[in-house]
Amino acid sequence: MEDNKQKNEDAEKSSKPSPKKAPISRKVTEVEGEKAKATAKAGKRSSKSVKEAEEKVAKEERKRVDSETPEKPKVQQKPPRTRLERASKKYREVAKHIEKDKQYNLAEAVDIATKSSITKFDATVELHINLAVDPKQADQNIRGTVPLPHGTGKVSRIAVFAEGDDVTKAKSSGADIAGNDELLADLDKGQVNFDILISTSAMMPRLGKYAKLLGPKGLMPNPKSGTVTNDVARAVKESKAGRLEFRVDQAGIIHAGIGKVSFGPQKLLENTQAFISAIRSAKPASIKGAYIKSAYITTTMGPSIRTSLD
Repeated sequence: MEDNKQKNEDAEKSSKPSPKKAPISRKVTEVEGEKAKATAKAGKRSSKSVKEAEEKVAKEERKRVDSETPEKPKVQQKPPRTRLERASKKYREVAKHIEKDKQYNLAEAVDIATKSSITKFDATVELHINLAVDPKQADQNIRGTVPLPHGTGKVSRIAVFAEGDDVTKAKSSGADIAGNDELLADLDKGQVNFDILISTSAMMPRLGKYAKLLGPKGLMPNPKSGTVTNDVARAVKESKAGRLEFRVDQAGIIHAGIGKVSFGPQKLLENTQAFISAIRSAKPASIKGAYIKSAYITTTMGPSIRTSLD
């Protein structure tokens, strides 16, 4: 009987279905999820926040170390030297006798300029006048010419672009080059063998193609500068005698060489007075009040002297 009972129990156990086992990968995922939930619960931080906290602590530690490291002493830089300190010894010696805050009259300024020249060559005496004009306005773009009583001291080669009798007149007046075919042949080659170019009004259209060559050099003839004229003989004589062309720059300043130191104070004073008269006569009608703001006289490489132009 007992044997039969044991057999029946074994048969019942074998007839019951065995429970299915979950895949291993699924069990691992569930365990990791439970661990992540457990980490985030009860005030605990996630792995991301733990990493951020560690980086913050490391950053604070680096700051503390940097603050405790002694700073390197800063190198004391010498202040930049003034323009007078950078100048040559001769320049400093003559500059001592010129009062920067004083405004000299014209005769005094010219006399000091001739005495303050420090060059071994015959330096040019320069006049720089700051005008209360706006060069962008057509009527305030000051430009003109003035014949200086004693010339500029510069020897200029003069070319005249003309034909017929005008060529003969130009040569007899002292022009270095006169004609048309020979002059055009040189310009075609890009050769400029002159300092001043004078042309008759009838010949100007033929010079139009050379504007890019002559314009940047300031050699293109212009009626305002007196280089486009039908009286070529007079233009050549004035240029040889020392006709000075002036024009205001973008800052409203006129720069001009009024002679050489070898001229002496008296000749330089007469040249300066003639030049100033031409500047004042060119004053535009639209300018009200002060026309000349300031003026300085200097020599090549020499100190400047402020003058009142009186």
